[in-house]
Amino acid sequence: MRPSFYRTWLLWPAIALLLGFFLIPSLSIIQASMFDPQFTTDNFARIVKRGVYISVFLRTLEVSLIVSLLAAVIGYPVAYFINLQPRQRQFLLLFLIFVPLWMSILIRSYAWMAVLGRDGIINSALIGLGLIDQPAQLLFTSGAVYVAMLQILLPIQIVTCYSAMTEIDLDLMRAARILGARPMQAVTRVFLPLSLEGTVTGMIIVFMLSMGFFITPALVGGRKDQLLGNLIEFQVEHLHWNFASALGVLLLVGTIVAVVVIRSVGKLIVRRLSLTS
Repeated sequence: MRPSFYRTWLLWPAIALLLGFFLIPSLSIIQASMFDPQFTTDNFARIVKRGVYISVFLRTLEVSLIVSLLAAVIGYPVAYFINLQPRQRQFLLLFLIFVPLWMSILIRSYAWMAVLGRDGIINSALIGLGLIDQPAQLLFTSGAVYVAMLQILLPIQIVTCYSAMTEIDLDLMRAARILGARPMQAVTRVFLPLSLEGTVTGMIIVFMLSMGFFITPALVGGRKDQLLGNLIEFQVEHLHWNFASALGVLLLVGTIVAVVVIRSVGKLIVRRLSLTS
C-alpha cells in the first residue's frame, strides 16, 4: 500500500504542471471562443465561411511540415557525426549547437533580415563576385521563412536525434560488420531503425513549435507567408479576444491531429524498417 501511495504522490507535481500550464489555459481559450457572453458558434462559423482563415491554417500546416522534414534530413547526419566523435569533442560540438538557443528568436530573426536584405551579406557577396548586377529579392519571401525557421529550430532536432543515438550500442554495428555487412548496410539496417524513433520525436517537437511561429514569418516573410499565429496576434492587438480564441482552438486541434498522424506514420515506418532489417 505504501509503495503505491508514494508512486501516486510523485505524480502530483507533474499533474499540477499539466493542469496549470496546459489544461486550464486550454479550457479558458475554448470557453472564450464559444461564449460571447452567451453560448455561440459564430466565431467558428466565421472561420469556415471566410476561406482565408482555412487557407492560412493549411499554409501553416504546410510550412511546419516542410520545416520539420528539412530539420530531420539535415539534423540526423549532424547528430550521427557528433555521436561518432570522442566524448570530449562531443561536448564541444553540442556546446556550439546550443549557443544559438541562448539568443532570443527575435534577435535571430532580425539577424536574418540583415543577412538577406538588399544590402545584406549575401547580396553584397554575389554582387562582389559578379554573379548578379542588382540585389536579389531574398527577404520577404517564402524561402526566407523556411531558412530562418529551420536555422532557429534545427538545434532542437539535432539534440533530440543525438540523445536517441547515445542509447544505441555501437557494438551492434561492429557485429554486423563481422557478419559481412558493408558499412552503409550496417548503418541502414542496424543503426537507422534503432535511431529513427528519436528522429520522429524530434520532428514532432519541431512541427509543434513551427505551428506556433509568428515573429519570424512577420519579419522575414511576405504577405502570403503569414501563418495562423500572425492572424491570432492581429486579432489580439485589435481586442477581438473571442475570435482570437477560436483561431487558437483551430490551431490547437489541428496541431494535435497532425501530431497523431505524424506519430502513426513514423511508427509504421520504424516497424517496417525493423522487419526488413
